[in-house]
Amino acid sequence: MSNQVLAAAVGRRKEAIAQVQLIRGTGQFVINQKPANSYLNNESTSLLTIKAPFETLNHTPAESDSTANSFNIDQIDTIVTVQGGGLMGQSEAIRLGVARALCILAQADESKQLEVRKSLKVKGYLTQDSREKERRKYGLKKARKASQYHKR
Repeated sequence: MSNQVLAAAVGRRKEAIAQVQLIRGTGQFVINQKPANSYLNNESTSLLTIKAPFETLNHTPAESDSTANSFNIDQIDTIVTVQGGGLMGQSEAIRLGVARALCILAQADESKQLEVRKSLKVKGYLTQDSREKERRKYGLKKARKASQYHKR
């Protein structure tokens, strides 16, 4: 197995940061040196979330099938290092990182790049969700929770 990195990208969501590398291989998905199934506790929602960008490229219209096949997605290993946040935040960060890496991988051919980018953008996989936890304000118990007002 060659460890030549084909594409690398970063995805973020809440407190989670995922560094994604696409390398030549046998189609494995590894998260923090563990198979994706065991890392995500076989949670089907998270597994579908992280593999969604690959599925989008596999199920594009007939004219784009050559695009998906030119990647040989079955011959690409996905190596992910993720930290921070919870399981869903991490899986959404991984999804964004994978989508960005696929766009970088498609840069070799401009026509394919536009098709890949458009198909991922339409599904919303290239949009970063920038919502963060609101900071706590002084005098309050949480960001907005105050003690109950009493008149007397």
